Amino acid sequence: MSTTHAVEGVVDAGATSLLRFATAGSVDDGKSTLVGRLLHDSKSVLADQLEAVERASLGRGQDAPDLALLTDGLRAEREQGITIDVAYRYFATPRRRFILADTPGHVQYTRNMVTGASTAELAVVLVDARNGVVEQTRRHAAVAALLRVPHVVLAVNKMDLVDYAEPVFAAIAEEFTTYAASLGVPEITAIPISALAGDNVVSPSANMDWYGGPTVLEHLETVPVVTDPSNDPGRFPVQYVIRPQTAEHPDYRGYAGQIASGVLRVGDAVTVLPSGRTSTIEAIDALGQAVDTAWAPQSVTVRLTDDLDISRGDLIAPTAAAPAVSQDIEATICHVADRPLKVGDRVLLKHTTRTVKAIVKDIPSRLTLDDLSQHPAPGELVANDIGRVVVRTAQPLPLDAYADSRRTGSFLLIDPADGTTLTAGMAGHAFAQAAAETAQADGGDDEGWDF
Repeated sequence: MSTTHAVEGVVDAGATSLLRFATAGSVDDGKSTLVGRLLHDSKSVLADQLEAVERASLGRGQDAPDLALLTDGLRAEREQGITIDVAYRYFATPRRRFILADTPGHVQYTRNMVTGASTAELAVVLVDARNGVVEQTRRHAAVAALLRVPHVVLAVNKMDLVDYAEPVFAAIAEEFTTYAASLGVPEITAIPISALAGDNVVSPSANMDWYGGPTVLEHLETVPVVTDPSNDPGRFPVQYVIRPQTAEHPDYRGYAGQIASGVLRVGDAVTVLPSGRTSTIEAIDALGQAVDTAWAPQSVTVRLTDDLDISRGDLIAPTAAAPAVSQDIEATICHVADRPLKVGDRVLLKHTTRTVKAIVKDIPSRLTLDDLSQHPAPGELVANDIGRVVVRTAQPLPLDAYADSRRTGSFLLIDPADGTTLTAGMAGHAFAQAAAETAQADGGDDEGWDF
């Protein structure tokens, strides 16, 4: 199969493509109800699931099924009527497959939205038509922009409670679009809906004839998300080295893993990082068959013409487009742990398949999402905080800027004592480059972490 045909095969797979999307919004804006309505009206709910929801709703004195219960699975969520954890749902229509992350709206659980949106290609931000754009709406828009989610849908919910008034929708859409565009969100689509009544969720609303755009499901089915992988530089983190050393394969040495981005071709000149050694791709094995070309996100085994010292955590990249290697990392992070992150903390940094020791050298600023201002030198970051950090690693790492690659520009900081994930990091600058800090802390390192 030629390279052109292989790449075109990925791009043209719209009928069976996969869309990862997340929902977000303030408390009581109706996220779980929207998800439940979406699943129910698209015939993606099993009969026994619907019966369980109907029984639970009757037990709570409700006449109609509470579709929010389809996603609010935790007991505390059902008792409080709020979403706490990220609820993942998988469903499909004849046009596309979906992985949906229903994320919490409460400010206390902003970090959970980071989890759900980190891999999303689209974010649905809900707004209560009665309340308009509120602080948490702006916070979720900022997180979506920070995580480089390429498509954002503004779902103005509960239009039935404002008599389906077009001016109400137009004012909210204009305010949100202006704010999100200032953050650099590339595409914003506003849709007026009533999740409870089903208006413009799956079927067009008869109550809003002034709206001529798509329903939520129509937009989800048609939004372009599959891109040509040849536009991105090749990145292949090695996950496992295969050396069978059998009579049939006495000299086989293959490097297995998942292509993080771009395209790999037999004959490509490649560089192994962080060592910097070079070689050429001799063969590519996919599903037990030799292929000439492979692309993200395929899992393959790569064989090189030279026997190099390569192990798990190394990165194979085309020599002409290899990333820079550095031990000093400046990044924006979202702190997700209850334990604060402080200057001088010793951590583990996990990047793709490699984990190294690191020290937090500086925390130059903390971002205030309400007005995008920077609070300088906060000293520490607590749960749900977003801030800038400078990290020094024990070994050099080949990180891309997060703006260029969400996969190879991201990393985790981990507590070395118990393995708890502390923060989600994005290398390079955030959407707002007002904080271009260059100062670094000069504090001494503790024994065993002096690098």
